[in-house]
Amino acid sequence: MQTYSIAQQSPAPIYLNKTNSIDSLLKTIYSDSLPGSSIAIVKDNKIIFQKSYGVTNIKMKQNITASSNFNICSLTKQFTAVAILQLEEKHLLALEDRISKFFPEMNKKVADVVTVKQLLTHSSGIIDHYDYTNTANMKHAHNIDVYNAIKNIDSTYFTPGSKFRYSNTAYCLLALIIEKLSGLSYNKYMKENVFKPAGMVNTIVWNENAAIKNQVTGYEWDSAEHVFKISGADEHIFFSTEGDGGIYTSVNDYIQWFRALQSNKIFSKKITDKARNIEFAIDPAGKAGYGFGWFIDESENTTKVFHSGSNGGFRTYSFTIPSQNYLMVIFSNRDDIDLEMIVQKIIHLQWPSMLPFIKIEKLTS
Repeated sequence: MQTYSIAQQSPAPIYLNKTNSIDSLLKTIYSDSLPGSSIAIVKDNKIIFQKSYGVTNIKMKQNITASSNFNICSLTKQFTAVAILQLEEKHLLALEDRISKFFPEMNKKVADVVTVKQLLTHSSGIIDHYDYTNTANMKHAHNIDVYNAIKNIDSTYFTPGSKFRYSNTAYCLLALIIEKLSGLSYNKYMKENVFKPAGMVNTIVWNENAAIKNQVTGYEWDSAEHVFKISGADEHIFFSTEGDGGIYTSVNDYIQWFRALQSNKIFSKKITDKARNIEFAIDPAGKAGYGFGWFIDESENTTKVFHSGSNGGFRTYSFTIPSQNYLMVIFSNRDDIDLEMIVQKIIHLQWPSMLPFIKIEKLTS
C-alpha cells in the first residue's frame, strides 16, 4: 500500500487569519440559549481562534466553555489506533497478526483471515454487531458485548482487505486487544499511556461510574415536535461502547493531544506518521483513504487529516494539516447542524485558494 510522507509535501496555499469572519459565521448558526459548540483553531502552536457558543444543558443554562467535556464520538478511534501502535512499538503485536491470536474462541473462518491492520483501516469486512447483540436486559453495551455478539459469525461482508467499510465493531475489538495485551482496562490504559502523557488531564472514557468533570449534555432535534431531547448513554444502548466512541474530552484537552502528536516527544514520529498517512486507499486515484483512526486527503500534494463523530446528541469534527501545524476542532452537543459544512466554510475563509477537501460521506458511501 502506497503511503505519503509529510516531509515530501509542497507548501499549502496562502493562509489568511479571518477570526472576525469565523465568529460572525458561527454566530449565525448557534444561539446563546440552546445547545451549541466549542471550537478552536491552532496554527504554528498558537491558538489563533477559540470560542464557545450555547449552553451545556438547556435547563441549567450553563455556558459551554473550552473546558466543557463532550463525548467526542468516533474521534475516539484515533486514540484507540495510537494505543495499538504503541503496543506494536513495544513488539507486543504486529499489524499483520491475525485476530485469532487474540480471540482464539472466535469463529476461525473470520479470525484466521482478518488482521489487526484491517481492523484499523476499516477493511476487515467484520459483520456489524448491532443486529446480533441481545439487548433484552442490557442498559449499556460495552466492548465485550460487541465481541460476544459477533464471535460465532462465520462470514464477512467481503474478502478482508479488499474493500473499505466503516466499522465500529472493529474498533471495539481493537480496544479488547489493548486490554488483553496490557492487562489493563481500556479506560486505565488510555489514562496512563495516552491521556496523561499528552497532558489531557480531564479526559476520560465513559462508564457507568465515571465522574466526568464539566460534562456536557447531548441533544437530538425532534423535527416533528420541534424540540430538543436529551440523547446520551441512557437513551442509546450502544452509546457506551468504548473503543469506537467512548471518550469524553474538551477542546482544551484536544489541543494538548494535537500538540503531543506534532511534537513527536510523547508519541514517536513513526507512530504519528503511520496513523496520519494513507494505509488503505479508498478513491481510485489513491489520493484519499484511511490511515489508522483518521481519514486522509492527499490532493494538492498536501496531507489533510480529518475525522467526524456522531453519537446520540453529540457531533464532533477534527481537521488538521500536519505539515502546516494547523488544527481546527469543533465539538457540538446538538445533532442538527452539519459540522463538516462549517469546517469547509472556515477552511475556505482561511485558505481561499485551497480546493475543498473530500467529504467523509463520499469516502464512506
